[in-house]
Amino acid sequence: MVELFTSEGCSSCPPAEVYLGELAQRREVLALAFHVDYWDDLGWHDRFGLPEAAQRQRAYARALGLSTVYTPQAVVDGQGNFTGSDRRSIAKALEMPRSGVPIALSTRDGEVVVDLTEQGNVAPSDVVLVAYQRSAISHIGRGENAGRTLEEYNIVRGLRNLGRWAGEKRQYHCSASSLPREATDVAVIVQPLGQAPIIGAATLALR
Repeated sequence: MVELFTSEGCSSCPPAEVYLGELAQRREVLALAFHVDYWDDLGWHDRFGLPEAAQRQRAYARALGLSTVYTPQAVVDGQGNFTGSDRRSIAKALEMPRSGVPIALSTRDGEVVVDLTEQGNVAPSDVVLVAYQRSAISHIGRGENAGRTLEEYNIVRGLRNLGRWAGEKRQYHCSASSLPREATDVAVIVQPLGQAPIIGAATLALR
């Protein structure tokens, strides 16, 4: 899983977003763009900026022992920290062997349904649903990217903590109608408390 912390107001971010778009085409990679809102006071309001994205990034800074947050930042599997345009380092991190807990996603009676089977030796974890928009075009009028047209991918539009999980067989539900209307897909992430390395992730297309 690759989480890109980015902003339309950051002139260093477009190359990282192009790379994220390439990663998003790979079936074995979950690539998500978390647009932070702390660039909004510097000339351009990012329409995709979320306070929750900045909060998630700051939590990673604490978990990874970083002195500050920055854009573009890529976090791989909740544990690798890279400049978002550093293709070589991110590609190397993605080559590492990994395993994870299985997650089954489906839609039923107007709900997104998450099924987790019983697993042994699982640390208490958050089950987080991420609603995202597959792609968008933005025309930037001000700020560092003024005059540019940006193509953006897998843009996070909302996050929701569905509850805790500690290895038991369990099902979680989320009303599809409660998700942002622009969301085309959802991802579910299983991440041990304290935003530790991610142990499971899955995606589901809504349309």
